[in-house]
Amino acid sequence: VRLVVYMEGARPPNLPALVSAADARRVRFEAFSAVEALGAANADLRGEKPRPEDTAVLMYTSGSTGIPKAVQITHANLLSAIRAFFTIAHALSPADVYLGYLPLAHVLELAAELFFFSLGMTVGFGTPLTLTDKSTGVKKGVKGDATLLRPTVLCAVPLILDRIRKGIREQVDSSGHFSRAFFDFAIEYKKFWTNKGFQTPIVDRVVCRKISALLGGRVRLLAVGSAPLAPETHEFIRTCLNVRLLQGYGLTETTASATLMDLEDLSVGRVGPPLEGVRLKLVDWPEGNYRVQDKPHPRGEIVLGGASITNGYYKNAELTRESYREEEGVHWFHTGDIGEILSDGSVRIIDRKKDLVKLQFGEYISLGKIEAELKSCPFVDNICCYGNSFQTYLIALIVPNEKQMQALAQRLAKPARLTFKDWCRDPQMAAEVFAAVQQFGRKSGLMKAEIPSKILLCAEEWLPDSGLVTAALKLRRIKIQEFYQMDIDRLYGLADSKST
Repeated sequence: VRLVVYMEGARPPNLPALVSAADARRVRFEAFSAVEALGAANADLRGEKPRPEDTAVLMYTSGSTGIPKAVQITHANLLSAIRAFFTIAHALSPADVYLGYLPLAHVLELAAELFFFSLGMTVGFGTPLTLTDKSTGVKKGVKGDATLLRPTVLCAVPLILDRIRKGIREQVDSSGHFSRAFFDFAIEYKKFWTNKGFQTPIVDRVVCRKISALLGGRVRLLAVGSAPLAPETHEFIRTCLNVRLLQGYGLTETTASATLMDLEDLSVGRVGPPLEGVRLKLVDWPEGNYRVQDKPHPRGEIVLGGASITNGYYKNAELTRESYREEEGVHWFHTGDIGEILSDGSVRIIDRKKDLVKLQFGEYISLGKIEAELKSCPFVDNICCYGNSFQTYLIALIVPNEKQMQALAQRLAKPARLTFKDWCRDPQMAAEVFAAVQQFGRKSGLMKAEIPSKILLCAEEWLPDSGLVTAALKLRRIKIQEFYQMDIDRLYGLADSKST
């Protein structure tokens, strides 16, 4: 690095505190206003006008199933994605406020902000650690980003919504029997009438208004993508926050645009029909037993086409040839995701090729589906399932919820000196969590082979800085497997055989 351009704030940066003396001599620091002044003073520094087919962004994929790949997104791709999202533009206006807290390295956040800018909306910025008044990065007594900005529109990833749901549930459960019973009744009442097309103004005022204050009190539209959202979480968040919750589907390779639920769609577990300008088809995947002739609805690998499909992977011609196709003048991308087209044209994501494992007796297990269900278990903050094709059962690596573990430790009369790490290593507590996870899995309708037969409680927090999850908090399976390989071998009884 030879030059750093910084945006001016309320006061000049304290460079000696930020960089060493050696770096300060080697690197030149310039304010953005100085760069603008340089351009104004030199009329010949005009640059070149970009063409639609020129690369605008090199956006890296999440790397959740392998090494991140640099996707070449053109100016035409970005404009096509913005145009596709105009499906919901009539419900928004320049008076709306959007709070962006996901990193711009995430294609959903980039596309969303460009779309909202095109509508003339106000866009504010925050972080996942300072989003609410109770976020871990907010000092006690200090207001969070949502309280200060009071947004009307938010984008989210499923893990964030799962945590909001658990936070609401924990607060309600700790407020006494009557309050808990009243809350459950009010939420079920609102679900019933909302699904019939009616509003519930009394419940909205008495119950939902207090809960929606967590996000500033004005959110009315919430979009979610990046990973499967559990139907229970979808309905719970939509009801408690009294918002329109739209689940969508897209990839970095499709510039985040593929499908999106309609504004009036009250269903759960689906991602809506294709957006404007997006072509979608299914192709057979015989190995996983998914075919377009399946009944009652066609199933298969999702293939997307249209102007939002990117050019390919930077300096990776081989992988580009494998994933991208040109057929009858249409640019197609093979997503690797397994979908089902319902009778109304909506799409349901069933599986992901790379998330399917084949156990010893030949049954295919969808790790993503299992994780989406078990994340709703009160004891589970995050989970990564793992299957070995030479074994007959699954295992699960679980980051447990600290409050639930604390309550369990008190119930089991564990010594007060024990730490969270001690709780995770305690065999009795691990057995209790294992029993709760198995019971929750059965209650959620998982088959016997889909319920993990052994678990490991992980005391480490899975954050992007650790490399175990992406910037959007998606699992990086290979990295997690490498980090916990010795524990995985032990759970499968392979540690002794390897040592010998």
